[in-house]
Amino acid sequence: MRWSFKVGRVLGIDVRVHVTFLLLLGFFGLAYYNEGGVSAALGGVTFILLLFACVLLHEFGHALAARAYGIRTPDITLLPIGGVARLERMPDKPVQELLVALAGPAVNVVIAMGLLLVMGGRGDFASMTRLEAPEVDMVMKLFSVNVMLVVFNMIPAFPMDGGRVLRAVLATRMNHARATQIAATVGQGMAFVFGFLGLFYNPMLIVIAVFVYFGASQESALARMKDVSAGLPVSSAMVTSFRTLPENANIDSAIEALLATSQHEFPIVDAGGEVLGILTRHDMIRALKERGGGTLVSEVMRRDIPSVRVSSNFEEAFRTMQECGCPALPVLDASGRLIGLFTPENVGEMMMVQAALGPGKVPPWRHS
Repeated sequence: MRWSFKVGRVLGIDVRVHVTFLLLLGFFGLAYYNEGGVSAALGGVTFILLLFACVLLHEFGHALAARAYGIRTPDITLLPIGGVARLERMPDKPVQELLVALAGPAVNVVIAMGLLLVMGGRGDFASMTRLEAPEVDMVMKLFSVNVMLVVFNMIPAFPMDGGRVLRAVLATRMNHARATQIAATVGQGMAFVFGFLGLFYNPMLIVIAVFVYFGASQESALARMKDVSAGLPVSSAMVTSFRTLPENANIDSAIEALLATSQHEFPIVDAGGEVLGILTRHDMIRALKERGGGTLVSEVMRRDIPSVRVSSNFEEAFRTMQECGCPALPVLDASGRLIGLFTPENVGEMMMVQAALGPGKVPPWRHS
């Protein structure tokens, strides 16, 4: 995620913090300082850090549950509005998705029960509405926020856990795409409710409303893509008319190729035609500005780009492109020869065409 930095690695998962999180700490530190001085500021910042420690444990709950089904989590990022565990993919089976979605809130339930035991089972529940008050005990505050995290995350709206729980339950009775569409519609409806309430009560609800609305829209779009591309091969969406650049070409030649074509990504190949990397438009413009037109493309290209076979499944190739964050994937034939490029732009165009044709139909101009 952009504007985030790594602060550690736990159980093979990178823990990252978004820079806006530091702004949040500064804001609360200043607010508490104005109320009660240095001691109040330290207490307030400590509370925020402990709160986000609970959020981090929540995200690790999702990550470890997903790991049980062979799904990796490259990183977890802490944001001012919560945490995001970037799973490589969601489980395909509804029961598995249900368990992964419930694992996060389950962690907060365990934390809340533990804190309740620390308080002897006699917490001052009236204090749950006065978390900003300095006199409220820290343990009580943490108990309250864990209860709130459970309640908030179980709201049936994407991208919260409740939205995924709703989809998983619906998917046991209907296909995945239809279940996602219903869950996304419910999520967008909830977003409008949050936005309306935010106008009269708390402006933060408007921020949450925007987050929920676009999260639900994105989830719905991904589900539609998965539905219409089911069973299609990579060949149905690959670019077959493209130019390559030799490894000894310089940036000036790459710029010339960029202006002469509509291509944004160029495979860099060796003398034998083997793909060594991908040079993007962004990379060549930056290299031209910082290092000059005589720079070799092999010095600035993106290496370690995975390739896919022409017979590969479309969904598998798209997942690979998402996981590696690649600008394009080289498509190879059975003998390992480069015959196409799998790009986000072409995927989008194929989706529009496929939606018009109908699910499962291979365009007649593409071979399988």
